[in-house]
Amino acid sequence: MLVASWQRSATIHRRDPAEAAPPRRLSDLELRQVRQRMEPVIAASGDILDHLHRAVGGNGCCVLLSDAQGVPVDRRGFPGDDDTFRHWGLWLGNDWSEAAEGTNGIGTAIAEKRSVIIHADQHFHSRNTGLSCMSAPIFGPDGGLMAVLDVSSCRADLTAELIPILSLTVSWAAKRIEVGCFRNAFPAARLMAGPGQPEDVMLAINRDELVVGATRAARHAYNITDTRIAQGLPAALLFEPEWDGGSALSRAEQQTVKRALAEARGNASAAARKLGVSRAPLYRMLKRANSSAP
Repeated sequence: MLVASWQRSATIHRRDPAEAAPPRRLSDLELRQVRQRMEPVIAASGDILDHLHRAVGGNGCCVLLSDAQGVPVDRRGFPGDDDTFRHWGLWLGNDWSEAAEGTNGIGTAIAEKRSVIIHADQHFHSRNTGLSCMSAPIFGPDGGLMAVLDVSSCRADLTAELIPILSLTVSWAAKRIEVGCFRNAFPAARLMAGPGQPEDVMLAINRDELVVGATRAARHAYNITDTRIAQGLPAALLFEPEWDGGSALSRAEQQTVKRALAEARGNASAAARKLGVSRAPLYRMLKRANSSAP
């Protein structure tokens, strides 16, 4: 990961490790516009940022929430440390993308779309080698990258044993923000975690038992795409791919089959395509529906 990031920094972004200029800062107007776009995330993450800072602030760390382009839009830190973090550029409105700063916690988490630790001289710019950064991506309700959560320290006495613990804490907090934003995005839906799955494998299901939303983790776990959701994806299909358990048809399945047939005007092939199954499973569903009908 580090080798790839350094290569991007040098060859794609054409950064110079010896650059001495501080991070580029957005204008006040630009920052206000970015914060307005990020307001749902800022609102959903406030309590978690507070809790996270209470857990890590005593170790000389600040907490940053950036947008998907690497610009911090919210932060937590002790007032006594503010001047130090300002000096290092760990402040609202500064551009911490890889394109601007080379290898760093926020920018590399965006590029890699996974949690990263960038410690000391792992940073591309030599002026950033006094930092230790633990960052985790936050994915939105559509599964795309939405934000990055970062904990950074500029203390030389941050122990190597503590850094992985801080990184795990950041990753946990990022998933909590992700789940909170997902809940807020589907207020009228029934939300559920996949059976036996972590809590971030979450689905939003409407009254017709169709999946209307899925977190990034759920999309990976169940091969869910925007196309499948738009076509009408029955939740039961995710947990029983052939819907052929030999038992009576559930009410949700009955409603789904009947609705698909009605929308296809009785055309079984069209209904099967809409449900994402072949004709044979559809006929089995119809047989169970007939046998379970009163």
